Amino acid sequence: MTGGYGRRERNTVLIACCVSGLITPLLSTMMNLSLVSIGDNFGVGSHMLAYVNTAFLLSSVVFMVPLARLGDMIGKKRMYLIGLATIGVACLLASVSPSFWWLVGCRAMMGFGSAALVTTSVSLITDVFPRESRGGAIGMQTMCVYIGLSAGPPLGGALNDLIGWHSLFLFVVPLAVIAAVCMMTFRHEISPSAGRTFDGRGSVLYGVGILLSMGGVINMPETWAVAMLLVGVVVMAMFVRWETRTEDYLLNVRLFRSKVFSGSCLATFLNYAASYSISYFLPLYLQEIGSITATQAGMLMLVQAALQAFVTPLFGRLSDRVEDKRLLPTLGMVITGTGVSLFLLYGMEVSYPLVFATMLIVGFGLGMFSAPNTSVVMGSVSPEETGEASAMVAVMRQSGMMVSMGIAMLFISVIMGGSDNLVPENYGAFLDVIHVSFALCLAMCAVGTVASFLRGRETSAHSGQ
Repeated sequence: MTGGYGRRERNTVLIACCVSGLITPLLSTMMNLSLVSIGDNFGVGSHMLAYVNTAFLLSSVVFMVPLARLGDMIGKKRMYLIGLATIGVACLLASVSPSFWWLVGCRAMMGFGSAALVTTSVSLITDVFPRESRGGAIGMQTMCVYIGLSAGPPLGGALNDLIGWHSLFLFVVPLAVIAAVCMMTFRHEISPSAGRTFDGRGSVLYGVGILLSMGGVINMPETWAVAMLLVGVVVMAMFVRWETRTEDYLLNVRLFRSKVFSGSCLATFLNYAASYSISYFLPLYLQEIGSITATQAGMLMLVQAALQAFVTPLFGRLSDRVEDKRLLPTLGMVITGTGVSLFLLYGMEVSYPLVFATMLIVGFGLGMFSAPNTSVVMGSVSPEETGEASAMVAVMRQSGMMVSMGIAMLFISVIMGGSDNLVPENYGAFLDVIHVSFALCLAMCAVGTVASFLRGRETSAHSGQ
């Protein structure tokens, strides 16, 4: 027994969190190779199709911090199970979508459930595993997240071609049942903030601020979107001010006074902001310009998933033994940037060796970055703050994804304008969108590399765990 939990109990939690680690990223990326079919089905263009993912991401970011705090109050296990139930119901409803906006609404509902899962999973692992084996456990869970992120497109493509895009959601339901059964066998409940008052005012300020600011990002460059973004930033500043003054805070913003914590969170945000739109652009590029099927494009993208699945737990365990915790995530960011830079070489003639190299390099870089970086974040806070730290990792990740999609939608609007349907006449403009988007992503990788290295060498606020 360590910290009151036996090996079997720790492994039960890890299995549940690994399965749910597949679910959320699958929901995030599985639709990407079905976007062409969805667009044909409902008669919408590439800009509108981006809402299929952004509704999911926006909802998850809005609810993450409130649900993390609520989970600390009512129990992390209970909040985890609520998330699974919500996702199961939303997937069943989405599988019978009669309209495009029904589908978008179901995706927002899935975002709520995803927020409940991602804010509790890493926190639960941190709570039940001792410090000397925590990095390896987080590495296993992160491996599953990366498998979901990268395997989502090929799996979705195959199901789309064989059965149809409606079937994608039914695939998730059995996974949710398995994760729920595993978690229910864990007999304990972890409620570090039981008895505290929920910060309703802070929740409203946070939700409105995120909704306005992220809504503005994904609808740029419209004038009203710029105004929405500015108002959102003001509301978020009000939220931070309120959180520093109330005792029953929603989020302990004082955590950001730690250079290690704040630097690691910034690196997480920039890593996902620079890389997430790959899963949006590449399927469209391969299917439209490359003229290959969704299944074929998915199999090609599986290269990244396979490599990430292999290296992520290795680097997670290695991070437990490396003294300077900055090294692995910083090098991972550099390698990710190298892979992102290859998109600047994409042209009208698809070079499959170039695509293959991109998948290998990006996969290796992301695998080297994520688990070691997450382990640093979770190790920089006290045991009572792991729920909040887990929530911030998830918020940074999902916000980065949102910004990545916002960049894609911005340049589609600016360069392609109203002619956002992908037809041969627009392929040149679509390539311009890819080049400009990934040039900006490469710049974010450079900033992220600096942030990762300058975060400091402090390793843990956990003593005796």
